[in-house]
Amino acid sequence: MLVIDVETSGLDPKKYSILSIGAIDFDQPERAPFYRECQIWEGASVSKEALAVNGFTEAECTDPSRGLFEDTIRAFWHWIEQSNEVTIAGQNTSFDRDFINNSFQRVGIHFQFAFRTLDLHTVAYIHHLEHGIPVPQKNKHSALSLDAILKYVGMPTEPRPHLAINGAKLEAEAFSRLLRGQGFFEEYKQYAIPKQLKK
Repeated sequence: MLVIDVETSGLDPKKYSILSIGAIDFDQPERAPFYRECQIWEGASVSKEALAVNGFTEAECTDPSRGLFEDTIRAFWHWIEQSNEVTIAGQNTSFDRDFINNSFQRVGIHFQFAFRTLDLHTVAYIHHLEHGIPVPQKNKHSALSLDAILKYVGMPTEPRPHLAINGAKLEAEAFSRLLRGQGFFEEYKQYAIPKQLKK
């Protein structure tokens, strides 16, 4: 599976643009992660609310030094082509999948990620149930946000501003700890794996 995270200029892929993509090949950890930032596609809108979350500025959204949107999407497609499996995984996979699929279509790449995805929330939710640990709730809904899951697996919360590569790496680490009972990245070795995760 490919653990992918994107940061965008808003919530609707038909109106807003990808600003950055981070991706980890979970099955080939020796591969270099993918990370690129880019300016928005011409005519895309920018939401101040979205920028407040991901930390990009309006000036950065159109900064030519960040590279063209099309070049970034084509570079990501080239990285995907080197993968043995292209099932998309992450914390908010339907959002990321839809933005990437729309971006591929926008630049003329005839590839779409499949509808079926793997999401970290479900894996963490099931892990709680399997071990008799109450799932945290808010307003009678699961409150397993990425930061809550990271805490559960013994990791620090995602740093701000949000960078897609940090999201992808932290999500891959959480998947590995939940599914395998072991870490994924050496840089996170300092964070002990909680006993309920060890196999």
